[in-house]
Amino acid sequence: MKHVIALDVGGTGMKAALVGADGALLHEDRRPTGRERGPEAVVATILDFAAELRAIGEQRYGTPAAAAGVGVPGVLDEDRGIAVFAANLGWRDVPLRALLAERLAGTPVALAHDVRMGGLAEGRIGAGEGAGRFLFVSVGTGIAGAIGIHGRVDPGANGSSGEIGHIVVRPGGPACGCGQFGCLETLASASAVGRAWARASGGDAMKNDAADCARAVESGDPRAVAVWQEAVGALADGLVTGVTLLDPEVLIVGGGLAEAGETLFAPLRTAVEERITFQKLPSIVPAALGDTAGCLGAGLLAWDLLSTEVSA
Repeated sequence: MKHVIALDVGGTGMKAALVGADGALLHEDRRPTGRERGPEAVVATILDFAAELRAIGEQRYGTPAAAAGVGVPGVLDEDRGIAVFAANLGWRDVPLRALLAERLAGTPVALAHDVRMGGLAEGRIGAGEGAGRFLFVSVGTGIAGAIGIHGRVDPGANGSSGEIGHIVVRPGGPACGCGQFGCLETLASASAVGRAWARASGGDAMKNDAADCARAVESGDPRAVAVWQEAVGALADGLVTGVTLLDPEVLIVGGGLAEAGETLFAPLRTAVEERITFQKLPSIVPAALGDTAGCLGAGLLAWDLLSTEVSA
């Protein structure tokens, strides 16, 4: 059976799959990224995981994977297949596509940003299916986006499009790892909400996370409501900037914070609408594919690579 390798590398964990030509997930697996062991160990883990997937596919289906799609965080040079920089993994200028192709015995490899891969899946087969233009925003440990145009995701001229988390929405605000102050992700990411809720409630930041804050909002805790309103307002400011620049038909919100459902989406839709003036208000919808979006997007990317090679 013809299949491809799909690998979604996150800051803390990796999700992988073998994906059939019809998009079916034939095999799924997960493991820790192991970033605490350093960037070289992370690269070794990725290569080992990919090689295992290739072996599983060959054993089960009688043929090795036809291609591999791999998503990683940070700034990428997709043309050269280089992972330029990822703060949460500690690497710089890693020739990841070449390393993977070598480890996979010459299998064609497509390398892309992890959030853009999730956006590709959501835009093509998920919440944005059928939309000509969409903006996908993942609100998790950080905040990043994917700009979708007619079923494709635009990486940008230098591989860093969609970094909506680093729009400054509160000048002079909290310091961000990117070097700026008041970036969207320092105020509205799930980790930022968790930190703010821990401060407001006097709790442990490891236990009083964004999900705990959302539950407290639902129960009417005024401290949680204040934290939530602050985060939703910042998120709305960032999203309106994205809408103004990109004019999407659909705005898809995923990531950990989106798991709060209407506790997030009801006030967020209101806050965005209040900030809109001349812009056309897009549909604001939750992501539909959950945490499989990255793997599905990696699979789509791998099949796209094969289609491109055939047409060439």
